[in-house]
Amino acid sequence: MSLEFAQKTKRIPVYPVAAGYDLGADVAMLGSNETSFTPLEPVVEAAKHALLGSNRYPDPAYMPLKQALSDRYRIPVERIALGAGSCDLILSAGDALLEPGAEVVYGWPAFSVYPHLAAASGARAIEVPLNGEAEHDLDAIAAEISVATRLVLICNPNNPTSTALPLEAITAFLDKVPAHVCVILDEAYVEFSLTVGDPYASLPLLDKYPNLVILRTFSKVYGLAALRVGYGLCGSDSFRVAVDQVRQPFYLTAAAQSAAVEALKYQDEVERRVVHTVAARTVITEALRDRGLWVAESDANFLWVRVADDGDDVPVVTGLRERGVVVRGGTALGGPGHVRVTLGTPVENQKFLDALAELLP
Repeated sequence: MSLEFAQKTKRIPVYPVAAGYDLGADVAMLGSNETSFTPLEPVVEAAKHALLGSNRYPDPAYMPLKQALSDRYRIPVERIALGAGSCDLILSAGDALLEPGAEVVYGWPAFSVYPHLAAASGARAIEVPLNGEAEHDLDAIAAEISVATRLVLICNPNNPTSTALPLEAITAFLDKVPAHVCVILDEAYVEFSLTVGDPYASLPLLDKYPNLVILRTFSKVYGLAALRVGYGLCGSDSFRVAVDQVRQPFYLTAAAQSAAVEALKYQDEVERRVVHTVAARTVITEALRDRGLWVAESDANFLWVRVADDGDDVPVVTGLRERGVVVRGGTALGGPGHVRVTLGTPVENQKFLDALAELLP
């Protein structure tokens, strides 16, 4: 007799992880939207120092990091939620807000974790297609909100399509959302966005909309992807209380917290990384368009490129991998015929362009 598992295990999709970790050191790993910049030495030292106390559990309130974020963003610590990456907060939001009979609404394609929420909770997922420019159709999303809606997710800039909407559009959308609906504005890539403006631009929305949660992460521009640190800036403290109720205690390691606190001290380094990334984004976008390829208007550290009009991106993804370049295929991400390529080092970026030129001459 085999083990019997909950029915939700059959519903939850498998997260489409990037391949290529077994290909060796010379592979251009451009599939996971990581930054090519390694953590600063003081950040590494802070994590090492925290490890000396690994025989003790971390502070379950995580006050050093909450206070550091509060000082930076001028948000009360009671309205700051932390997680093992922003993904942890998204999944916890689903656990806290959704149940059979409830609805969750989001644009599609978007972050691959979003479909897990309805599958795990038994709620109904409403996926709203993006517009022709691979952007969220906020009017269409608003039209789907009903008395059963508990959660709306807006990924801005959007993953995987890299596009962003201006805050004027986000504000107009929030005006249409009933107060009982939690809106998560997923800004994992906001530091790279010229459309949004800067990481402070969306914060005033929190004072106007108590049902709003703005998600951020240390995995991208801060270069701490392996340590898993995310945070939510909340319009009220109710979201933080709820997600903490449904999670295990000690979800953030002491080393991760210490590294994040230290990383916040070096905003000049963040700005340097953004400048470098935006410059590379411009150059590669122009190179791809010069070759006749459609590329979405990117506000992130990655590009969304149409490589197959027939919707079959697998040959390109496979061909790139055979040439030592790992990207993400659009089929697995909800956008067949496209690839998502992370901006890497100059050498990695050129390797991608050269490999693509061989495949699509």
